[in-house]
Amino acid sequence: MYAIIETGGRQYWVQPGETLQVNKLTAEKGATIELKTLWAAEEEKKSSQKAKVTAEVVRQTRGRKIVVFKKRPKSRYSRQAGHRQELTEIRIKDISLN
Repeated sequence: MYAIIETGGRQYWVQPGETLQVNKLTAEKGATIELKTLWAAEEEKKSSQKAKVTAEVVRQTRGRKIVVFKKRPKSRYSRQAGHRQELTEIRIKDISLN
């Protein structure tokens, strides 16, 4: 069984037992959350249905550093900044069809 969920403005294709990193969610470590489902199906039927996806928060973390560098030629202008995205690592526990 698999489902397509939406969180943080992005869509993810998930299966039970899978671990993924999404934009930061306001939930504590070990909490169980319910995610918005766009589409779900079983392997045999291949039909689209609404489903309920439950996940467990594994940890709150930060992504790798991204360097932002700006430069204008011939004007001695350069700026460098860094950014690390706040992430939440979740584990898909169950997908149940309605």
